[in-house]
Amino acid sequence: MSFVSPFLDVPAMGDYAYGWALVDVETSGLIARRDRVLSVAVITIGPNGEQTGEFSTLLNPGCDPGPVEVHGLTVERLQGAPTFDQVAGRIGAMLQDRVLVAHNAQFDYDFLAYEFARARMWLPVSQRLCTLALNRQVDPPTDDMKLGTLAAHYGVSQQRAHDALDDTRVLAGVLRASLREAARLDLPLPLVTCPPRAESQFTPKPPKTPCAYRNPGRLTPGGPLQQGMKVAITGETARARAELVGRAVAAGLNMMTSVSRHTSVLVTNEPAADSAKARRALAEGVPVIDEQTFLRLLADVQPGTAHEATAVRVAPVTGPEAEQVGPVEPVSTTTAAVPTPEAAALPTASPYVSVPAPRQWEPFADTLDKPLAGRRVLVLGGVHADAAAARIRVVKLGGSAAINLSASVTDVVLLPGGEGDRRMRRITALELPVHDLHWLASPTATDQNAVVLRPQEPHVMPRGGVIDLPMPHGGPAPEWYVTAGWAPQSDCEIDVVAFLLDEDEQVTFDEDFIFYGAPESPAGTARLLTGGPAEQTIALDLASLPPATRKIVVAAAIDGAATFGTVGAIQIGAAPGSSGAPLARATLDAATTERTMLLVEIYRRGPLWRLRAVGQGYDHGLDALARGYGVDIAD
Repeated sequence: MSFVSPFLDVPAMGDYAYGWALVDVETSGLIARRDRVLSVAVITIGPNGEQTGEFSTLLNPGCDPGPVEVHGLTVERLQGAPTFDQVAGRIGAMLQDRVLVAHNAQFDYDFLAYEFARARMWLPVSQRLCTLALNRQVDPPTDDMKLGTLAAHYGVSQQRAHDALDDTRVLAGVLRASLREAARLDLPLPLVTCPPRAESQFTPKPPKTPCAYRNPGRLTPGGPLQQGMKVAITGETARARAELVGRAVAAGLNMMTSVSRHTSVLVTNEPAADSAKARRALAEGVPVIDEQTFLRLLADVQPGTAHEATAVRVAPVTGPEAEQVGPVEPVSTTTAAVPTPEAAALPTASPYVSVPAPRQWEPFADTLDKPLAGRRVLVLGGVHADAAAARIRVVKLGGSAAINLSASVTDVVLLPGGEGDRRMRRITALELPVHDLHWLASPTATDQNAVVLRPQEPHVMPRGGVIDLPMPHGGPAPEWYVTAGWAPQSDCEIDVVAFLLDEDEQVTFDEDFIFYGAPESPAGTARLLTGGPAEQTIALDLASLPPATRKIVVAAAIDGAATFGTVGAIQIGAAPGSSGAPLARATLDAATTERTMLLVEIYRRGPLWRLRAVGQGYDHGLDALARGYGVDIAD
């Protein structure tokens, strides 16, 4: 099978000519560190579009094959198939020096990484490209971003869904069409760097059991330990650290690997030691006891207060009509976006407010008839305040504010200086309508071109908007994917993080902080996924979160001296499933000096889960934000 002529029939070949290794795996489950690969297919294609290799095989995982009704791979079919380590060398040779391509590429990459680790080999991949992330940039008018849906949209024939080899051949067609669209829109490819990672990082680890009790506070002098207390250990101990931790966990204590102002007690035989934990305990006034005292207190740990259990039921609504705008009643004892008093007391904290619309727009504020409904408007140029005000106006008019050029952009608003934007050349070639600022004062029907609408357009949420997350009646609840995207940056990196918080707006243990260094919670209920240098996603299995988790805060932080004022707007999308159509979308405009920004909150409201678009920025860095939630990332 050759892809020479059709495969890379796009302009600007130099920007899109890579050696590709298209991959698809079928697996026994969804968690890479636990589940196994059942079948794998690889197609290699050269920079000129010529197919250079093809390989596929079933694999004997040595375990239950999982959801046979999905992949059709029974124990009987897998008997006699090779094990992964028997074919790892051949697969590695096909991946070497090529860009790994897959639909939801991090899924396939992580499964291959774990399988290579089990085989005591390195996964030879330095870059990957996700066709799902690429199409989120292209934004075609499809119901969702599933491989089959995109194949139908691009006219690619699909014979057997969930067959690894057929899916890989379909992937080749989708990649070909997606690259054509990317070239037409002059989009940079969302390539993800995959640096070598230590084998131990891909060695399955048993998940930590969340503590069942609320933190009662600090240990009082001469008082007893109480279930739920947060305990940290530092320095050398007479007994093995694992034994101390095991006994403490069995007694109902919450063992932490760092110290914060919410730590109940620090255990150390060297209180004067210059460790990070000891310094932090001294600064925060955390009580310090030695190992013998700790062992004595472990003999009589007092009962604690269990976390409130809440059964999450199906939302009574199934779409954006549940949206509410404005203040929302508190879900716990505090509703501050950043915990107080520590974060609120920081002298550099500066939560910003939306920039008010220009005076000439005010008469229209209460009489809008949503003339931009179904339209996607890209604002170029202008100082930050004017661009933010223009995007706010677009949303008030019923439209959606774009941050990058895509196939769904219907209009462009040009502010002073926008003529020099590099995208203007492509906008002119595409013959998109370009308007000045006055168009937003009163867009009329005569300004409208034909708009290709999806069956269900994402609901546009303003800053502070709230929406119920619907769950299906019967069947498994979907994972929710909260994706943040921004204009590509050349001088800074942006990290998306998540905090899983309890009733007290604190992480119950350190692993409830999800970030680039720990991209997955122990039970796999929250994961950080990277779709490209300008897109990151937090995936949440809300139905499986422990009762202690009352809220998830998704935030973004800039590494270095840059601020969100120079980055510009951040777009948020919330979708059920990795390939689902976005249920809601928000465009959040930062102010000028903020280095961290709260993007969304997903929280329990009685038996339901709700999502709120926050868009609140702070001048301090990620370390201060994390400390406010009970995590010291300096450790």
